[in-house]
Amino acid sequence: MMTVDTPILIALATNAVSALAIALGALWLSGIARRQIAALAEKNAKLDVTLMRFAGSVVSYLILAVAVIFILGRFGIETTSLAALLGAAGLAIGLALQGTLSNVAAGVMLIGFRPFKVGDYIRAAGQSGTVSAVTLFTTELTTPDNVQIIVPNGDIFSSAITNYSYHKTRRCDLAFGVSYDSDLKKAETILRDCIRADARAHGDPEPFVKVSNLGDSSVDFTVRVWCDSSDYWGMKFDLTRAVKEAFDASGIEIPFPTQTVIRSAA
Repeated sequence: MMTVDTPILIALATNAVSALAIALGALWLSGIARRQIAALAEKNAKLDVTLMRFAGSVVSYLILAVAVIFILGRFGIETTSLAALLGAAGLAIGLALQGTLSNVAAGVMLIGFRPFKVGDYIRAAGQSGTVSAVTLFTTELTTPDNVQIIVPNGDIFSSAITNYSYHKTRRCDLAFGVSYDSDLKKAETILRDCIRADARAHGDPEPFVKVSNLGDSSVDFTVRVWCDSSDYWGMKFDLTRAVKEAFDASGIEIPFPTQTVIRSAA
């Protein structure tokens, strides 16, 4: 019957407990480091939030990597042997994890080129939302209805990125149709009055209000108004309603498509 020496069992148990303690300590420390580094940006306005959160993510993974080396050392695996082993397996690991490594490289590029920052509303890789975090592997977006979307950095960096928050101002484009019997001068005056009544509308550049199209059932006005980026949707919705109510009060008809069916005699 095979027996196992008690000292060996004690040594294995001791190493296992030590490894568990190191792992738990590393997880705790990596979480603390990530939060503390990210919090630096909140305490100092000169520090960029996106950069500090990314740095926190990198430091967190470095702490975990060091912990793995210590754990292997507890079981008698020399670091020099480990380096040789990693070197020999480097090609295989690189091929197996090329997607993951590309995400890391893309994350570094996103931080370097800064096409967006935390708090910006963007569209990339077919997804839209407010950037909540840029980590070593992924970018986290939050949609307007408060849904979290996690997108690999490689997908974002390899796609066109639309940053709706990059500029402080945006142009709001609207279209309104009036009937052919309407007084076009009066309709234009109403449109300009509605724009002036909205404090969010900028006077410079001057709002654009022109007849742009003679449709099948309406004369179409194109309206272009500049506003702060943060006011875009609110002004767009409110201005649309204000124009409708002002047209109704002034007797300006907003037509809808009609179709006349002529039946031939049998």
